[in-house]
Amino acid sequence: MPTKSNLMMTYILLVFIWASTPLAIVWSVSDLHMMWALVLRFFIALPLAGLLLLILQVKLPLNKIALHSYLAGSFSFIGSQIFTYAATSYLSSGMIALMFGLAPIMAGLIGRFGFGQRLLGIQWLGMLVAVCGLAIICTSSGASQHVHPIGIALMLMSVFTYALSIFWVKKVNADVVPMAQATGSILVSTLFAICIIPFIWQHVPTHIPNTKSLLALMYTVFMASLLAMFCYFKLVQNIKATTLSLTTVMTPMIAMFLGAMLNNEKPTVSVFFGAAVLIFGLILYFYKDFKASRTLEHKMKS
Repeated sequence: MPTKSNLMMTYILLVFIWASTPLAIVWSVSDLHMMWALVLRFFIALPLAGLLLLILQVKLPLNKIALHSYLAGSFSFIGSQIFTYAATSYLSSGMIALMFGLAPIMAGLIGRFGFGQRLLGIQWLGMLVAVCGLAIICTSSGASQHVHPIGIALMLMSVFTYALSIFWVKKVNADVVPMAQATGSILVSTLFAICIIPFIWQHVPTHIPNTKSLLALMYTVFMASLLAMFCYFKLVQNIKATTLSLTTVMTPMIAMFLGAMLNNEKPTVSVFFGAAVLIFGLILYFYKDFKASRTLEHKMKS
């Protein structure tokens, strides 16, 4: 069982990677067709993940339960990312990260209607406030800020798929170490990526992408597909699904800052206000968890 400090460092690292990944995705498709950027990401990640298993001497279980877990985990990879990459044509990197802030709400709704988990009144209120924030963003008159209803819809599907994967992996509860789980999920995702190729063959790259696009692609491979997923599955196996989704509460503002500083993304006042309302809704949603955490820390100190 990992120590509390180990899990905390893993948590912080995951927040940083997920805050910077939307910008890397946007940059990676700047000189590549969006779906080819996604396919190449998994084609490169799979052999690297396999090599890591050999170096770390980690076995990749191939029993029925493990394969089921890999399939469930792949929904956090290609299942979710296919919608995210499609959304890059409509949304800025900051908006993509902000939409992923809705993951806790998606996880809460799936838990309530799919697994019978109880939600408190303040959690329902938090959901309502967050949706109001999203509505403000959608109705903002900032076409130049790369906010589009189609992109919002694509990201909602992406977030739903991601949240569903968290519960699915935990429900399968396979006895698989995080690195093997990540590699198995990348393997399944790569098989799905192969199935995509016939539909995007006409957009096959005919030149070597520019440096920025290549470096961003490598970042999505090493950081988002390998290191982040190792952290992700490690946390999935050791903390609650809703607590894991809390990582996405912290990433939007960091991602919007990175987008503004490095990609000249300047949200309008209405978009920024909507983002603030959305984040406030998420804080309300997690108020009970915040309060419980403070109470536990107080008891431990006393």
